[in-house]
Amino acid sequence: MLKRKAGLVTVIILLMSFFISCQSKKNEETKKESTESKEGSEITLMIPDWGAPTDEMLAEFKAETGITVKVLPTAWDDTKSKISIAAAGKKAAADVIEVDWSWVGEFQSAGWLEPLEVDETTQKDIPSISYFKVDNKIYAVPYANGLRLAYINKEMFSKAGINNFPKTWVEMEAAFDKLKQNKVVEYPMQFPLNAEEKTTTSFVTLAYTRNGKIFNADDTLNKESALDALKLIKMYLDKGYINPSSVSTPGIDTFRGINNALGAFLIGPTSFITSSNDPKVSKVVGQITTVPVPGINDSAKETITFTEAVGVSSYSQNKEAAKKFVEWFSRSDVQLKLNKAINNTPTRTSVIEQMVKEGIIKTPGSIVEQSKIVASPFPNGVPKYYTKMSTEMFNIINQLGQGKLTPEEAADKMEEKVNELVKQNKK
Repeated sequence: MLKRKAGLVTVIILLMSFFISCQSKKNEETKKESTESKEGSEITLMIPDWGAPTDEMLAEFKAETGITVKVLPTAWDDTKSKISIAAAGKKAAADVIEVDWSWVGEFQSAGWLEPLEVDETTQKDIPSISYFKVDNKIYAVPYANGLRLAYINKEMFSKAGINNFPKTWVEMEAAFDKLKQNKVVEYPMQFPLNAEEKTTTSFVTLAYTRNGKIFNADDTLNKESALDALKLIKMYLDKGYINPSSVSTPGIDTFRGINNALGAFLIGPTSFITSSNDPKVSKVVGQITTVPVPGINDSAKETITFTEAVGVSSYSQNKEAAKKFVEWFSRSDVQLKLNKAINNTPTRTSVIEQMVKEGIIKTPGSIVEQSKIVASPFPNGVPKYYTKMSTEMFNIINQLGQGKLTPEEAADKMEEKVNELVKQNKK
């Protein structure tokens, strides 16, 4: 009797264990399905507030893909440090992250970016994507156009009796002389010389558009091109074309001189196409147009852009959803909506052409032609040591502006510093 009862108890225990095991497995599967569903339905986006898509645009993206985007507005200056701190702990600061053109070499080298698949048509339509290509792989897609354009105050030029816009720097110098002789403007050219990033990018633009190179194939400095640009800057300071106080003026204020009627010529970012016609920030509404960047024998054959992009963190747990967002954010229709929403200049040439055709860009000047000849001055992609290199370069240019270095001394020093960094970082 006792044996029969013990056997029955054993059977009951086995059945209960089996039931509990099945229930536990079912719960695990349900939990897994729930987690997978959540991972695919929400991503985070770290981007400066001036580049973020609107709630309405994000609602359209969700309706199209089922993916919710949580925007983490982050000041540009804080973005890099937040990404690096999170990466130190093998975590993503956000699934989709802001990637400035100057960061891509460092981010890719550190393994913080996921390679992206971008079709050939998109690559051709966004020439600045070349800045984000390393070893033939693309790590971010540009969304904010940083194309460098040549701006001219046509009213000032007209007052000086200049009817044809200069195509070469020799013609430009003759125009500067007329502007000064006729007392139209004291310092015709706006050029930053402060010890900061804008001085480096302006210098690189000047040297590259004049000579077609600033770095050699092995990433060392092309000293001949650098010396040519440094001599030009010194000569323009000596002749009073460039305001000597630029050595201590914030670069953005030097750029804004074109809007404040302090200069008649600037090579600057695309944002001045819009801002120069905004009476809230411009004293020269209707007076500014863009022309091809001058060259030595004719207009420059290529120009440069310093653009912003978005990429996918390699530590993201939602890579596929994040990649869908990057693809959507770079689409033509989305770029057009972003322009209408936050005045962002598109990176697609086709969208710029459409905006000119529809009259959205009211004074297009040469922007369409210039957007088609974008090139990178970095033969092997933006180097991971760019920030250090830029710091060395703008300090040297600032010393030249202050008269502490001759062009030859500045070129020697720049060659030494740049090539030293290349050697230290050689693979």
